[in-house]
Amino acid sequence: MQIANFLQDLAIIMIVAGIVTIIFHQLKQPVVLGYILSGVIIGRHTPPFAFLQDENTVKTLAELGVIFLMFSLGLEFSIRKLLRVSAAALISATAEIILMIIVGYSLGKFFGWKPMDSLFLGAMLAISSTTIIVKALNELGKKNENFAQMIFGILIVEDILAIAILAILSSFALSGSFDMTDFIVTIGKLFVFFIASLVIGIFFVPKLLSYVDRFKSKEMLLIVVLALCFGFSFLVIKLGYSIALGAFLIGAIMAESQEIKVIEKLVEPLTNMFSAIFFVSIGLLVDPKIIHLYLIPITIITIALVIGKVFICSFGVFISGQNARTSMRVGMGLAQIGEFSFIIASLGISLNVMSPYLYPIIVAVSAITTFLTPYLIKSADPFTLFLARIIPSSISQIFNTYTKWIKNLISQDEPAPIKEAIKKSLFQIFINLILVIAIFIVSSYVSHNMNFHKILFNDIKIDNAIIWGISLVISLPFLIASYRKLKALSLIIAELGIKKGKDNTKLHPAIAKIVLFASILGIILMIILLSVSILPPFGLLILVLGIVIIITAMLWPWFIKLHSKMQIGFINTFKKKDKR
Repeated sequence: MQIANFLQDLAIIMIVAGIVTIIFHQLKQPVVLGYILSGVIIGRHTPPFAFLQDENTVKTLAELGVIFLMFSLGLEFSIRKLLRVSAAALISATAEIILMIIVGYSLGKFFGWKPMDSLFLGAMLAISSTTIIVKALNELGKKNENFAQMIFGILIVEDILAIAILAILSSFALSGSFDMTDFIVTIGKLFVFFIASLVIGIFFVPKLLSYVDRFKSKEMLLIVVLALCFGFSFLVIKLGYSIALGAFLIGAIMAESQEIKVIEKLVEPLTNMFSAIFFVSIGLLVDPKIIHLYLIPITIITIALVIGKVFICSFGVFISGQNARTSMRVGMGLAQIGEFSFIIASLGISLNVMSPYLYPIIVAVSAITTFLTPYLIKSADPFTLFLARIIPSSISQIFNTYTKWIKNLISQDEPAPIKEAIKKSLFQIFINLILVIAIFIVSSYVSHNMNFHKILFNDIKIDNAIIWGISLVISLPFLIASYRKLKALSLIIAELGIKKGKDNTKLHPAIAKIVLFASILGIILMIILLSVSILPPFGLLILVLGIVIIITAMLWPWFIKLHSKMQIGFINTFKKKDKR
């Protein structure tokens, strides 16, 4: 009887999904939406009755869908592709994820949702959909264009960062609090595991697959591939990481083998089947009543998602040196969410830390943005021309000059002494910032483990303000040294990026100030993130900052001398060691 119920559920899923996806294909809409709609149709929330006998069986099959979905993404990813990722993709993806998490969290707080719901909302809005974007670009015939290659680079970086997000969310959800020390330890462990898995896996797995392929048996190759996929995923779960991480990693390792094309063809039918069940399972959780009830949040989140991603991604690509047209096409191509958002939502549900209403909300947002994606890509050029007409010519000239400056800077063939000076300055800035990071990590640890609130004022807010202020003062020699190095470096960068000429001499100080301002802003953001667990309330924060500014103004020369003495002492220590 149990097998009969299972077959009945599987038959209903496939029949309804097949009919709906045929209709969606005829309407030229993404089949992913068809799968989700199929789940809504046969789900228990849709009258007149529930079609399925046992939804738990479907959930188990959906977990297999997650494995195959992430495994297939890993097969498309390769270390070679990562090495070819441009600075524009790295900057855009990082900025997009950080800022969209902030946007999502802020929206959640605006709606009055719990902090954990707000955090998961931000994470779900951060990652664009590889599947939907690739399908849309294929259908529009734009897959080989320059902006599409830029989008693929951003998606590769996003996939890697998304794995980190899954690991961090799991740790955060279980502990219930955010600590910078725990965050860095989690990232460090993940990074070590990621690199070790890739190095060891790339050494052994391609050789094993080559050996199996000698027998010219596709059946044997498929069984070995599945054994590696499920075995490694099981190992990753036992180590405390998500199943998605294991499937993605083993896929990325196999992507380096010579048999990758054969493996993709062998696995594709299984991926299509189980990923379809995964998306159907998402539809099963959708309650149309909840969507109607949360129509306003869905609308606001959708608008914020589209505007936020278009602006953030376009800006990230633009500041890396691409022109306005390419930047806008990239931004509009990334303005949606999809499979990774559902995986993050599934994580929140499985850990019982996310409210049930958030799942259908994110599915609705995904459906709307998926529908909009082809139209946004098509409208990128007309919208860019519209902006060009309404933006004042003086501002357009600044944008064009900036783009030329970045291209000149990248292609500049600097003399060896200048290159050496830049490298030396960057290294010194890096060392100073590492010391600042260490100071705030130690401060966070001391605040949470040494019970200072029992020693000082017995008020955790005041104690945090004191600890944070002391940390900032101790960091001043290194921050001031970094500022001075950045100031000199920004002048060199401005000089290298602008070709000499009467009209360009006025641009040097302006660009130098922009570079310096952006660098300082990045350092401020870094300090805020490092000290988020000990950051005092706004009133106390302003008071502490005022005191630190006064100390900085009064003791600026002394801090410079102190840092110089420390630097000289450090160099002399190495010289003495060399003489021995």
